[in-house]
Amino acid sequence: MKPILLPAAGGRMEPFAPRGPKPFARPAKPFARVAYAAAHVVADPLSAADPWLEAAIDWDATLAYRRHLWSWGFAVAEAMDTAQRGMGLDWPASLELIGRTLDAARDFPDAKVASGAGTDHLSSEKHSLERIIGAYEEQCAAIEKLGGRIILMASRALAAAARSPDDYAHVYDRVLSQVKQPVILHWLGEMFDPALAGYWGKKDHSAAMDVCVSLISKNKAKIDGIKISLLDKDKEIAMRRRLPRGVRMYTGDDFNFAELIQGDAQGHSDALLGIFDAIAPAASQALSHLSAGEWDRYHEVLAPTVPLSRHVFCAPTRFYKTGVVFMAWLNGHQRHFVMVGGQQSARHVLHLCELFRLADAAGLLADPPLACARMKHFLAVNGCA
Repeated sequence: MKPILLPAAGGRMEPFAPRGPKPFARPAKPFARVAYAAAHVVADPLSAADPWLEAAIDWDATLAYRRHLWSWGFAVAEAMDTAQRGMGLDWPASLELIGRTLDAARDFPDAKVASGAGTDHLSSEKHSLERIIGAYEEQCAAIEKLGGRIILMASRALAAAARSPDDYAHVYDRVLSQVKQPVILHWLGEMFDPALAGYWGKKDHSAAMDVCVSLISKNKAKIDGIKISLLDKDKEIAMRRRLPRGVRMYTGDDFNFAELIQGDAQGHSDALLGIFDAIAPAASQALSHLSAGEWDRYHEVLAPTVPLSRHVFCAPTRFYKTGVVFMAWLNGHQRHFVMVGGQQSARHVLHLCELFRLADAAGLLADPPLACARMKHFLAVNGCA
């Protein structure tokens, strides 16, 4: 294919010729690991809503992307941070998204959905623990009324109000005592959301882990597993080995997911990952190899996706959604590169050009002529033509 010119450091323009997609096969049977893809939302670019104040969603394209993920064998983690929850997507829009996704899942016999419940409808002022419990209860009840399963998200309001680990235990004990089905807890690190620093009442992650494991052990009948997003494989492995029998570790480590999912002699991590949204075909193929015990082929497929994932999730990590949506646009899953909250501006041009190169190296540009045409358009709009 004819090279295109991409900007590089120092203002240079360098030719780049895509190598084309790799032939990934859809799975013939379920994976040996539970694999949730945290899915993004597609904005409606023609809405008159103020993009910094309201979430205008293209529902058809958003649900089509969930069908795309189900077709590759993934469960969908809905209304999470990948969907810009708390970063453009508010609770009313999240609940509508959850309801529409659960409805769409009925067309896929094996489709699995778990949805985020939090406290993000509270105002930014400080709240009492009882008010925070009530907010959790409200969202959990709304999701359960729709027939959904719950991912219990970390709460900015709780992080602001809690004075000790006992306050976290009080809130979680109350909420967990009422859920109808076991939930997935979500410990989202401060690199993803600075407002969650010091979660579980401890600034040190190891001390926070002690609090969290104690809470899980007390409530293990109500907990399916925990997703931790700390981007530190050693911390995840240490915590994984401490979990009560039957409680899953869902990796949220978009840097080290390949080895964490494979695991070791003492166990493995299942997955709930934002990067699976962007690398679904490759991740699906790799998980099929893993399920067949084909370790070398598993790593062969995933190895080129790791540099891509580390780039997408590089600091400031909370802006990773921009790269995820850019990938979806390059691959024709949406007709524009516009995001809820205007977050298409959260990454610079050189970052997105490197994403283009790494996506090609991983064989994940499904239609290179389309991707190149869109890349040229993006560069022209940004003054690089």
